[in-house]
Order: sequence, then structure tokens, then C-alpha cells
Amino acid sequence: MGAQLIVTERPRWRRWSAFAALLVIGAACAAAVNNYYNKDKAHHTPEGFRNNYLQRSAEGQQFWKWQRERIAAGVPKPPANNYQFAMAKPDIAWLRANRIETTATWVGHATVLMQVAGVNIITDPHFSGRASPVSFAGPKRMVPPGLSYEELPHIDVVVISHNHYDHLDIDSVKRLAAQAGGPPRYFVGLGLKSWFADLGITNVTEMDWWDKTTHMGLEVNFVPVQHWSKRTLTDTDRSLWGGWLVKAPSYSFFFAGDTGYSKDFADIGAKFGGVDLALIPIGAYEPRWFMQVQHVDPAQSVKIHQDVKARKSIGIHWGTFELTDESLDVPPLRLAEEVAKAGLTPDRFVALKHGEMLRLAAKP
Repeated sequence: MGAQLIVTERPRWRRWSAFAALLVIGAACAAAVNNYYNKDKAHHTPEGFRNNYLQRSAEGQQFWKWQRERIAAGVPKPPANNYQFAMAKPDIAWLRANRIETTATWVGHATVLMQVAGVNIITDPHFSGRASPVSFAGPKRMVPPGLSYEELPHIDVVVISHNHYDHLDIDSVKRLAAQAGGPPRYFVGLGLKSWFADLGITNVTEMDWWDKTTHMGLEVNFVPVQHWSKRTLTDTDRSLWGGWLVKAPSYSFFFAGDTGYSKDFADIGAKFGGVDLALIPIGAYEPRWFMQVQHVDPAQSVKIHQDVKARKSIGIHWGTFELTDESLDVPPLRLAEEVAKAGLTPDRFVALKHGEMLRLAAKP
């Protein structure tokens, strides 16, 4: 493949300045109280929420030690593996008209447009130029969205995995709420409904782990993954993170959001008996000493694919924002190696181009 990259230039000193901004913006003064606390649920605490299989928060420990290491090592390195961030361009008119075929289109990072049973669903919508609480600093989008907001079909359903800035983007959710034809239904974890209400968005369903509801003929399930939540200085783990498993009569998909590896995925596979498609993160995993409890590497991504018993998987959470130490182009290369090691055919777990659409056959 060619070596020409669609990657914007950026000052090296700004790469992670959003995280410094995150530490000083929007601090709340009230004591932490979990209004959803249920003493009979192990993942609830009086102050917030915790993971099923981790005895502490998955929030990154020794953040500043990691930052010092990054500066000394000069990472992340620019893409250097002869990898081309090529853009695919789906047939926009066809996508907008489609209410029959099952499709998946990777917009970038954790944003995927799913078309299932005539319903347009989008995961963790993010169309902004930065994953940051401020517009002038922070992780910058290095590759433009594969579909712009203006090119989207009418969105019926939005699922949000958690409140980190690269997954819950205020401008994107506000624009979707104002779309022509009416707002989508937002599905969120416990503790996020009030955040949306502050924006004037009330078409929101809030769910706990293993909760199930129906909407537009779909069964929507919120399931546990190993991660954490935070948007301000004092709200660590105050809202609930998770993945989404969406079932239609003829097709099902699992969106992992953002996660470290845990037994949760075997639990999901056991409960649901498998899914047709899994959207699994493959990037933002280095260095492992810092990232291992909150972000999977490609070997663990393949294990998730196996645990949830997916017929097919798509790699997400890579190639869009420079969040960690590996180069943007490395995750799909590592994924291909791990897929081969696992004895899977290459088409079982793929990484798409930004904007690439797959037509997905219903299960036999």
C-alpha cells in the first residue's frame, strides 16, 4: 500500500494537553452520592460504580509518570509502517434510503453507523475536531470522519458507552438531537440522563448492567465491561460505563465501547449465546503497564471475539485520535497477526477504512 497519510500536523507539546485541561475544568463541589445505589448489586457503591472483576477503579494510575515517559521517549511516533489511511466513500444516497439491508459503516474511533431491521443506530457519535473539554487543545482528530454529520441518514437510536470525551461528544449529541425529522432515542448508563437533561435532551433511556428494553422492534441490552467514567475533577466512576447488545429478529450486534479484558465477555457470551457482529476496540493500548486494566490490546480483542461468540467482528477505537503510545497505524497490523495466531480466517475479524461500509448477511 502507499505511504501517503491523511493525517494532520500538530505541535508535539499539544498531544495530550486536553488531559491537563480535564484536570482543571468543571470540578464539582458536592460530596459524591450515588442516587442509584442498590446494596444488593455488587457493582454499585454508595459513591458510584465499580467493575465486576477489578478490585479498584480502572482509572489510569500514575498518569504523570506516564506523561514523563512519553516526553522522554518522544511518543507517539508518527505512522511508519507504510500504512495508508485511505478513506472509503459509501453511497450516501443509498445509505440514506436503506431500510432493508443490514450494514455497518465505520465513521472513525468508536463511532459506527449500524443499519439493522430498518433502524439507523449510531454508537458513541463523535464528529468534532478534538476529543477534549476545550476546542483549542487536546487529542486532535487525525483522520476526518468517514461520514460527516451532514451525510448521515436520519438516526433513530444512539447508544453511549460512557462519558469520556472521545466517546461522549457534546456537539455531536446536540446536533443529532436537532436533526431534521426529530431526535433519536439515546440509551445511556446510570447517571448520564441528568447530563443530557442539562443540554435540553430528554429523549433518553437510562439503564443498569443487564437491563433490557425494547425500542422500534429492537431488544436493547446494557452489559458490563471493564472500564471507568470521568468528565471532571471529582466525578470519577459516578456514572456507569458498559457495552450494548442489540438484537433484532434476524440480526444481533455487540458494541464493546471501551474496555479492558475481563471475564465479563465470557459472561456475555454465556448469557446471549453469541452475536452476529461484535464491534471491539483494538487500539489505545500502550504502554501496557498503564493501559492494561482499561484498554485491550489486539490479542485480547481476539479473545473478546471468541468469548462473546461473534460470527464476525470489526475493530474500532484506533486510527483517529492519538490517545496512547502506539502509532495510529499499528493496531490493524497487530490484529491481523493475532487473528492468524488464533486460527481464524482473516474475514472473521477485520479493520475497516474510515467510511467503509459492510453489507452484512442475516444469520442462516
